[in-house]
Amino acid sequence: MFREFAWLDVISLLRAAQWTILLSLFAFVAGGLVGLAVALARVSRIAALRYAMIGYINLIQGTPFLIQLLVIYFGLTFVGIRLDAWSSAAIALTLYTSAFLGEIWRGCIQGVPATQWEAAEVLGLSHFQKYLYVILPQALLVSLPATVGFLVQIVKATSLLSVIGFAEIMRIAQTINNVTFQPFIVYGICAVLYFLICLPLSRFSVYLERRLHGVA
Repeated sequence: MFREFAWLDVISLLRAAQWTILLSLFAFVAGGLVGLAVALARVSRIAALRYAMIGYINLIQGTPFLIQLLVIYFGLTFVGIRLDAWSSAAIALTLYTSAFLGEIWRGCIQGVPATQWEAAEVLGLSHFQKYLYVILPQALLVSLPATVGFLVQIVKATSLLSVIGFAEIMRIAQTINNVTFQPFIVYGICAVLYFLICLPLSRFSVYLERRLHGVA
Protein backbone atom coordinates (compact mmCIF):
# COMPACT_ATOMS: atom_id res chain seq x y z
CA MET A 1 0.00 0.00 0.00
CA PHE A 2 1.40 3.39 -1.00
CA ARG A 3 1.53 6.50 1.19
CA GLU A 4 2.07 10.20 0.53
CA PHE A 5 5.54 11.68 0.32
CA ALA A 6 6.24 13.57 3.56
CA TRP A 7 8.78 15.97 5.02
CA LEU A 8 10.18 13.12 7.09
CA ASP A 9 11.31 11.58 3.81
CA VAL A 10 13.25 14.73 3.00
CA ILE A 11 14.93 14.51 6.40
CA SER A 12 15.82 10.87 5.70
CA LEU A 13 17.44 11.89 2.42
CA LEU A 14 19.38 14.65 4.16
CA ARG A 15 20.65 12.15 6.73
CA ALA A 16 21.66 9.82 3.92
CA ALA A 17 23.54 12.72 2.31
CA GLN A 18 25.70 12.88 5.43
CA TRP A 19 26.86 9.31 4.78
CA THR A 20 27.53 10.14 1.14
CA ILE A 21 29.72 13.09 2.16
CA LEU A 22 31.47 11.15 4.94
CA LEU A 23 32.31 8.19 2.72
CA SER A 24 33.47 10.50 -0.09
CA LEU A 25 35.85 12.27 2.29
CA PHE A 26 37.15 8.96 3.62
CA ALA A 27 37.76 7.69 0.08
CA PHE A 28 39.46 10.95 -0.86
CA VAL A 29 41.87 10.82 2.10
CA ALA A 30 42.57 7.06 2.05
CA GLY A 31 42.65 6.93 -1.74
CA GLY A 32 44.90 9.99 -1.78
CA LEU A 33 47.44 8.34 0.51
CA VAL A 34 47.48 5.17 -1.58
CA GLY A 35 47.44 7.27 -4.75
CA LEU A 36 50.56 9.15 -3.65
CA ALA A 37 52.34 5.83 -3.16
CA VAL A 38 51.14 4.72 -6.60
CA ALA A 39 52.36 7.95 -8.20
CA LEU A 40 55.81 7.65 -6.58
CA ALA A 41 56.03 4.01 -7.63
CA ARG A 42 55.12 4.99 -11.20
CA VAL A 43 58.13 7.34 -11.41
CA SER A 44 60.43 4.98 -9.54
CA ARG A 45 63.73 3.85 -11.03
CA ILE A 46 62.75 0.25 -10.24
CA ALA A 47 61.24 -1.14 -13.42
CA ALA A 48 59.34 -3.98 -11.72
CA LEU A 49 57.63 -1.48 -9.42
CA ARG A 50 56.66 0.77 -12.34
CA TYR A 51 55.20 -2.13 -14.32
CA ALA A 52 53.33 -3.42 -11.29
CA MET A 53 51.68 -0.01 -10.82
CA ILE A 54 50.87 0.23 -14.52
CA GLY A 55 49.07 -3.10 -14.21
CA TYR A 56 47.23 -1.94 -11.10
CA ILE A 57 46.11 1.32 -12.72
CA ASN A 58 45.03 -0.41 -15.92
CA LEU A 59 43.04 -2.96 -13.93
CA ILE A 60 41.18 -0.35 -11.88
CA GLN A 61 40.64 2.14 -14.69
CA GLY A 62 39.81 -0.57 -17.20
CA THR A 63 36.97 -2.14 -15.24
CA PRO A 64 33.68 -0.55 -14.14
CA PHE A 65 33.56 0.62 -10.54
CA LEU A 66 30.35 -1.35 -10.05
CA ILE A 67 32.14 -4.60 -10.94
CA GLN A 68 34.95 -3.85 -8.48
CA LEU A 69 32.38 -3.16 -5.78
CA LEU A 70 30.50 -6.40 -6.41
CA VAL A 71 33.71 -8.45 -6.45
CA ILE A 72 34.72 -7.05 -3.05
CA TYR A 73 31.28 -7.36 -1.45
CA PHE A 74 30.07 -10.65 -2.92
CA GLY A 75 33.17 -12.23 -4.48
CA LEU A 76 35.38 -12.25 -1.41
CA THR A 77 32.83 -14.36 0.48
CA PHE A 78 33.84 -17.29 -1.75
CA VAL A 79 37.38 -17.15 -0.34
CA GLY A 80 36.15 -16.88 3.24
CA ILE A 81 36.28 -13.09 3.60
CA ARG A 82 32.90 -11.55 4.51
CA LEU A 83 32.80 -7.75 4.62
CA ASP A 84 29.90 -5.49 5.58
CA ALA A 85 28.55 -2.83 3.22
CA TRP A 86 30.56 0.01 4.80
CA SER A 87 33.89 -1.84 4.63
CA SER A 88 33.28 -3.00 1.08
CA ALA A 89 32.30 0.49 -0.04
CA ALA A 90 35.33 2.05 1.68
CA ILE A 91 37.77 -0.43 0.11
CA ALA A 92 36.26 -0.18 -3.36
CA LEU A 93 36.22 3.61 -3.34
CA THR A 94 39.77 3.76 -1.96
CA LEU A 95 41.08 1.54 -4.76
CA TYR A 96 39.10 3.49 -7.36
CA THR A 97 40.37 6.83 -6.06
CA SER A 98 43.99 5.73 -5.67
CA ALA A 99 44.28 4.60 -9.29
CA PHE A 100 42.96 7.85 -10.73
CA LEU A 101 44.68 10.22 -8.30
CA GLY A 102 47.90 8.24 -8.64
CA GLU A 103 47.87 8.73 -12.40
CA ILE A 104 46.96 12.43 -12.10
CA TRP A 105 49.79 13.03 -9.64
CA ARG A 106 52.24 10.93 -11.68
CA GLY A 107 51.70 13.26 -14.62
CA CYS A 108 52.20 16.31 -12.42
CA ILE A 109 55.43 14.93 -10.93
CA GLN A 110 56.82 14.22 -14.38
CA GLY A 111 55.65 17.69 -15.45
CA VAL A 112 58.00 19.43 -13.03
CA PRO A 113 60.65 21.16 -15.20
CA ALA A 114 63.95 19.31 -15.56
CA THR A 115 65.77 22.36 -14.22
CA GLN A 116 64.10 21.83 -10.83
CA TRP A 117 65.37 18.23 -10.71
CA GLU A 118 68.83 19.43 -11.67
CA ALA A 119 68.75 22.19 -9.04
CA ALA A 120 67.86 19.64 -6.37
CA GLU A 121 70.81 17.51 -7.48
CA VAL A 122 73.16 20.50 -7.32
CA LEU A 123 72.02 21.24 -3.77
CA GLY A 124 73.10 17.75 -2.81
CA LEU A 125 69.67 16.71 -1.56
CA SER A 126 68.99 13.06 -0.96
CA HIS A 127 66.36 11.27 -3.06
CA PHE A 128 63.81 11.64 -0.26
CA GLN A 129 64.65 15.32 0.37
CA LYS A 130 64.45 16.06 -3.34
CA TYR A 131 60.87 14.83 -3.49
CA LEU A 132 59.85 16.29 -0.13
CA TYR A 133 61.22 19.83 -0.54
CA VAL A 134 61.36 20.43 -4.30
CA ILE A 135 59.33 18.08 -6.50
CA LEU A 136 56.17 17.19 -4.56
CA PRO A 137 55.25 20.76 -3.48
CA GLN A 138 55.34 21.92 -7.11
CA ALA A 139 53.59 18.83 -8.46
CA LEU A 140 50.82 18.93 -5.87
CA LEU A 141 50.22 22.63 -6.52
CA VAL A 142 49.76 21.97 -10.24
CA SER A 143 47.50 19.00 -9.53
CA LEU A 144 45.11 20.84 -7.20
CA PRO A 145 42.41 21.73 -9.79
CA ALA A 146 42.28 18.18 -11.18
CA THR A 147 42.41 16.68 -7.69
CA VAL A 148 39.50 18.76 -6.40
CA GLY A 149 37.64 18.10 -9.65
CA PHE A 150 38.05 14.35 -9.18
CA LEU A 151 36.38 14.60 -5.78
CA VAL A 152 33.18 15.28 -7.74
CA GLN A 153 33.60 11.91 -9.46
CA ILE A 154 33.96 10.21 -6.08
CA VAL A 155 30.70 11.76 -4.85
CA LYS A 156 28.88 10.57 -7.98
CA ALA A 157 30.38 7.09 -7.66
CA THR A 158 28.80 6.68 -4.22
CA SER A 159 25.40 6.45 -5.93
CA LEU A 160 26.37 2.92 -7.05
CA LEU A 161 26.79 1.76 -3.46
CA SER A 162 23.02 1.28 -3.20
CA VAL A 163 23.40 -2.12 -4.92
CA ILE A 164 25.09 -3.55 -1.82
CA GLY A 165 22.63 -1.92 0.58
CA PHE A 166 24.80 0.96 1.79
CA ALA A 167 22.46 3.64 3.15
CA GLU A 168 23.55 6.59 1.03
CA ILE A 169 21.25 8.95 -0.90
CA MET A 170 20.23 6.57 -3.69
CA ARG A 171 19.56 3.65 -1.35
CA ILE A 172 17.27 5.70 0.86
CA ALA A 173 15.61 7.20 -2.23
CA GLN A 174 14.81 3.74 -3.58
CA THR A 175 13.31 2.75 -0.25
CA ILE A 176 11.15 5.89 -0.10
CA ASN A 177 10.06 5.52 -3.71
CA ASN A 178 8.98 1.93 -3.08
CA VAL A 179 6.40 3.10 -0.52
CA THR A 180 5.35 6.43 -2.08
CA PHE A 181 5.74 5.67 -5.81
CA GLN A 182 6.53 9.29 -6.54
CA PRO A 183 9.79 8.92 -8.48
CA PHE A 184 9.75 12.44 -9.91
CA ILE A 185 9.75 14.01 -6.44
CA VAL A 186 12.04 11.47 -4.77
CA TYR A 187 14.71 11.28 -7.45
CA GLY A 188 14.32 14.99 -8.18
CA ILE A 189 15.34 15.73 -4.59
CA CYS A 190 18.23 13.28 -5.01
CA ALA A 191 19.44 15.20 -8.05
CA VAL A 192 19.26 18.47 -6.10
CA LEU A 193 21.25 17.00 -3.22
CA TYR A 194 24.00 15.68 -5.50
CA PHE A 195 24.03 19.03 -7.31
CA LEU A 196 24.39 20.96 -4.05
CA ILE A 197 27.27 18.70 -2.95
CA CYS A 198 29.12 18.74 -6.27
CA LEU A 199 28.60 22.35 -7.38
CA PRO A 200 30.89 23.96 -4.74
CA LEU A 201 33.60 21.43 -5.59
CA SER A 202 33.31 22.12 -9.32
CA ARG A 203 33.40 25.86 -8.78
CA PHE A 204 36.37 25.57 -6.43
CA SER A 205 38.23 23.47 -9.00
CA VAL A 206 37.61 26.15 -11.66
CA TYR A 207 38.73 28.85 -9.22
CA LEU A 208 41.97 27.00 -8.48
CA GLU A 209 42.67 26.48 -12.16
CA ARG A 210 42.18 30.19 -12.87
CA ARG A 211 44.42 31.17 -9.97
CA LEU A 212 47.05 28.70 -11.05
CA HIS A 213 47.12 30.00 -14.61
CA GLY A 214 46.65 33.63 -13.62
CA VAL A 215 43.30 33.96 -15.44
CA ALA A 216 41.04 36.70 -14.10
